[in-house]
Amino acid sequence: MKQLRKIFLSVACLTALGFSQYAAAEIYKIIDADGKVTYTNVPTKGAKKLDIDPPPSNGASDTPKNAKTPTPASFPRVDKETQSARDDKRREILQAELAAEQQALEQARQAYIEGESVPEVYKGANGKTYRNVAKFEDKMKRLQADVDTHQRNIELLQKELQSLN
Repeated sequence: MKQLRKIFLSVACLTALGFSQYAAAEIYKIIDADGKVTYTNVPTKGAKKLDIDPPPSNGASDTPKNAKTPTPASFPRVDKETQSARDDKRREILQAELAAEQQALEQARQAYIEGESVPEVYKGANGKTYRNVAKFEDKMKRLQADVDTHQRNIELLQKELQSLN
């Protein structure tokens, strides 16, 4: 039990320290007569204030997202003709993906229509046929999700192609 308590306190303290990057609270460490260590943000008699360095930067900067940074001199350059050929190849690939995605969307729509016309049924113990509404709704959700995925992919591919123009 004592070991479990120490583990819990350690996890709680580490969690509190993890959140300290968002707050400028002071942290105090208290060791009681039994040797139990407690961390707190409340100054208490006998507590020792910890000097904690701020967390390391995550690489984010204060510059706006649209601010352009200069290209380093050592960065490889590509002539206009090579870049144009690369752009053309990229456009071809995107158009082929778009055509395949449009075909997949049409197939998904057809599967949805077919799925809608075929209800899910089961035979009861008495030999009668009953509709399985939950199974039907689950099937239709999956078919609709497939249609939605292909529609979204088409939108993204069209957006990407427009950015090339």
